[in-house]
Amino acid sequence: MHARRTRGGKRRKGRAPIWSAPPPVTVIVPAYNEAAGIQATVRSLVETDYEGEVEVLVVDDGSTDDTAALAAAPGYADVRVIRRPNGGKPAALNTGITQARHELIIMVDGDTVFEPATIGRLIRQLADPSVGAVSGNTKVGNRRGMIGRWQHMEYVIGFNLDRRAFELLDCMATVPGAIGAFRRSALVALGGVSTDTLAEDTDLTMALCRFGWRVVYEERALAWTEAPTSLGQLWKQRYRWCYGTLQAMWKHRRAVLERGPFGRRCLGYLTMFQVVLPLLAPVVDLMAVYQTVLGDPLPVVAVWAAFVVAQALTGWYALRLDGERVSALWVLPLQQFVYRQLMYLVVIQSVATAVLGVRLRWHTIRREGAFGGPPTEGARI
Repeated sequence: MHARRTRGGKRRKGRAPIWSAPPPVTVIVPAYNEAAGIQATVRSLVETDYEGEVEVLVVDDGSTDDTAALAAAPGYADVRVIRRPNGGKPAALNTGITQARHELIIMVDGDTVFEPATIGRLIRQLADPSVGAVSGNTKVGNRRGMIGRWQHMEYVIGFNLDRRAFELLDCMATVPGAIGAFRRSALVALGGVSTDTLAEDTDLTMALCRFGWRVVYEERALAWTEAPTSLGQLWKQRYRWCYGTLQAMWKHRRAVLERGPFGRRCLGYLTMFQVVLPLLAPVVDLMAVYQTVLGDPLPVVAVWAAFVVAQALTGWYALRLDGERVSALWVLPLQQFVYRQLMYLVVIQSVATAVLGVRLRWHTIRREGAFGGPPTEGARI
């Protein structure tokens, strides 16, 4: 492990630092079979409101479709397409880091589009020299259909609410691959993006925290991403996410013995709420079914109703914080019968895979082209 930095872990009070002039930025877009949406992604980066220089590097990671050609087709002056043999997302990101001309780097997935103000809002946080990385606010762009609505609620109630709490506790777990800003010097000091896990964004964020950098959340930096549209595709994505997170937690397990808040707070939270409780969830469901069929169902119904009410209140608060419509809450009760079971089964499978020592391969999923373009097979999320 690298020597720890001493840049002060607590959020500074008072007025936040600001740039004297907008610094130049490099945006890296790792892309593998992203023909369905790469042009929408690049266009959103070029049409930014940011007043500083923006260099866009599209790193085509051995795509078998027209990703590289489509990215280069508009002929934007500040967009450069780099082709490399297929080596995986971390290798593509490291290629972009090596080729980047500027100190401040933004990473964005090839299925994601930025709001015009997003780049400026991300970079504003890096004016504080103690901040090494910034997480943006990822939103589901394709919310039509029940699966899309469920994921929308999960992103708002789960991911984004968690990031607010992690920032307050100074122990951010993940800067998502869909939208994140970094200091190039911090990435280089860590040796670049690691290939050790299937959740390279979580692994990288944990490494930055252990190295002493602050990682913050910028809720106003919005990125719209394409979510899986079928249960099968959702399973593939979440299986990789969960397994990769377990890998990252195991890799950084020694952080619990180190000074600072990250190890005990972040790893403790992830262990309890993303591993232990999901593993116990099937037992709770089986007991509820048993009590309903062979006993008095009223206590089960009462507990379930109380749980839904508590979840609805949490969801209402999270939606208000995110500026989303509260009417989306109607899908929450239905989540208890399909989506919840899918998520804890993913955890069970991931834990079993890890315990058995099986090396999980990167799962590819189908792109539907939510932001324009035809569907494409085998894209990575």
